[in-house]
Amino acid sequence: MYAAPGAPPVGWADTPLGVVRRLFSRIVTLCWVELRKIRHDRTELYTRAIQPALWLLIYGEVFNRIHAIPTPQGISYLSYLAPGILAQSALFIAIFYGIQIIWERDAGVLTKLMVTPTPRAALITGKAFAAGVRAVIQGVVVVILSALLGVALTHNPLKLLASAVFLVLGSAFFACLSMTIAGIALKRDRLMGIGQAITMPLFFSSSALYPTEVMPGWLQAISKVNPLTYEVEALRALLVGTSTILWLDFLVLAGATVAGITASALLLPRLAR
Repeated sequence: MYAAPGAPPVGWADTPLGVVRRLFSRIVTLCWVELRKIRHDRTELYTRAIQPALWLLIYGEVFNRIHAIPTPQGISYLSYLAPGILAQSALFIAIFYGIQIIWERDAGVLTKLMVTPTPRAALITGKAFAAGVRAVIQGVVVVILSALLGVALTHNPLKLLASAVFLVLGSAFFACLSMTIAGIALKRDRLMGIGQAITMPLFFSSSALYPTEVMPGWLQAISKVNPLTYEVEALRALLVGTSTILWLDFLVLAGATVAGITASALLLPRLAR
C-alpha cells in the first residue's frame, strides 16, 4: 500500500511504539483539557493560596519563635515547615479531585469519555497528572511566600525540578485516591465527608509539621505507610538539605501512584453506571 511522504508506515500505529505513543498523546490531551479549566476560572488558585499562607505566617512564625519542635542542626523551624506546607497544599487540592469526576458523571461527560477508544487508565492518568500540574502552580506560590518570609530554600534548578516531580507524583496519587473513593461512594456528599475525615489524619500522621522521632510509636508506624511522609521527606531534602533516601521516596510514590491509577480505573465503570 502507498503511504504519503512523511506519514507513518502502514501498520505503524499497531506496533508497541505506536500504541505507547497514542496512549501518551491521549493522556497529555486529557491533562490539557483539565488544565484549561483554570484559564476560565482562576479563583480556585487564589483561594487555595490562603491556607498555606496562614500556616506559614501564623503557625510557622509562632513555633519558629518558641522553639518547641526540634529541627536538624542549622535549620530553622520555618525552613523545616515550608516543604511540609508545600506538600499539604498539594494534598488539599488533590484529595477532593473525585468530586469533579462525579460532577462529570452527573453531567453526562464521563459516559461520553467511556465510549471512546481511550483506555480507562489513560482517563485516570490524565486527570491525576492534571492535579499534579495544579499542585506545581500552587507550589510556586508557596515558594514565593517562603522567600518573602526569609526561608532559605535551594536555588539549584535541578533540585527545584526534582521537587516538582515529587510534587506531581504525590498529587497524582492523592487524586487517584480521591477518584477511587468516588468509585466507592458514588455521591458527592459522601465523598466530601470521607475526604474531610481522612485529610487531617493524613497530614498530621506525616512528617509535615514535626519529625517522626517525636511521634509516639503507634503514630510512627502509621507515618511509615503514609505516602505523604515520603513526599515531604523528599521535598525537604531537595529544598532545605535534610537527609533522606531519595530513591526510596521516589519508588514509594511511583508505586503508590501506579496502584492508585489501577484501582481508580477498575472502579471507573461502576462510577459511570
